[in-house]
Amino acid sequence: MPYVETEEQQMLRKQVRAIGEKYGRDYYMKKAEAGLSPDELWSEVAAQGFIGVNTPEEYGGGGLGIYELAIVCEELAAAGCPLLLLLVSPAICATVIAQFGTEGQKERWLPKLASGEMKMAFAITEPNAGSNSHRLETAATKDGDDWLLSGTKYYISGADTADAILVVARTGGSEDGRGRLSLFIVDTDAAGLEKTLIKMAIPGADRQFTLFFDNVRLSADRLVGNEGQGLAQVFVGLNPERILGAALANGAALHAIEQASRYANERAVWGKPIGAHQGIAHPLAQAKIEIELARLMTRKAAWLFDQDLDAGEAANMAKYAAGEAATHAVDTAIQVHGGNGMSDEYGLVSLWALARTLRIAPVSREMILNYVGQHTLKLPKSY
Repeated sequence: MPYVETEEQQMLRKQVRAIGEKYGRDYYMKKAEAGLSPDELWSEVAAQGFIGVNTPEEYGGGGLGIYELAIVCEELAAAGCPLLLLLVSPAICATVIAQFGTEGQKERWLPKLASGEMKMAFAITEPNAGSNSHRLETAATKDGDDWLLSGTKYYISGADTADAILVVARTGGSEDGRGRLSLFIVDTDAAGLEKTLIKMAIPGADRQFTLFFDNVRLSADRLVGNEGQGLAQVFVGLNPERILGAALANGAALHAIEQASRYANERAVWGKPIGAHQGIAHPLAQAKIEIELARLMTRKAAWLFDQDLDAGEAANMAKYAAGEAATHAVDTAIQVHGGNGMSDEYGLVSLWALARTLRIAPVSREMILNYVGQHTLKLPKSY
């Protein structure tokens, strides 16, 4: 694994950061507080080819990898504009369709996902299943050549701005009661689909929804991959999601520490900048070290995935490390700002809420610890 990025990757970072800084944190928060999607930012990032940077070239993408998409995600977040749908539309959905979709599905969906013209949400979580994908209740049953989809999905990001949703549903069961899962593409305006906004305590540009499917009719060409093989297919998309989640957290952490460092240099008390005091400098330095360690693990995970190597352990570790580093970094930045850290002007409280959320989703820190305990340390399964 190379420890120094290529000139092309470094240039990508600069170009994406420039777009992010053109819009900035104020633009993002105004959109979030108004309950609006940052469409102008999304469109400009897409117009430069950055949304589809990881999509195969033959379907209109950049032909690069998750590493480059993680750069896009991190740099936008570092500029104060975290785009949550990057974890979903290009990272999960485009990856899964590119690997398991039919030629017709690839030609239909990938070019528009790569261009940013179309967005696709992802629906796996449910009220009664949580992280236990084996116990999903949403089911698809055969009706002639079609499928009928019924059930409820919970905390689905961006369902209001997406054109379609990649849904995980049961299409049978095994003797131990576990569901045999399959993947379906559902239009967001499909008859029988209702969306209910989940009111969150924190503002965000990508809103959360509960989805209700009531005998939504799907044609046979909406099944992605093989019937009953959905769980294995989902995990191909979940590693990129975790890598992108880590990149988002790393970017948010960088934004907070860069802002706090500027403040510590400019804010003068008792005749010198507050950053001259070790009580300010050391916590910032510690947070920076933690961020860089998390970034390194994120790069490792992305590189492994792009090399078609097992990235599960690294992706989980990256997500854990980035969530912890981001939460500590933003908390440190708030403390450095003192009372100003709690004001709307500096935007750190909303950033703390994002960082704290990234310790929970996608995939909670506890489930990651379960994974590492069981699969890395070979300890007995705890759940």
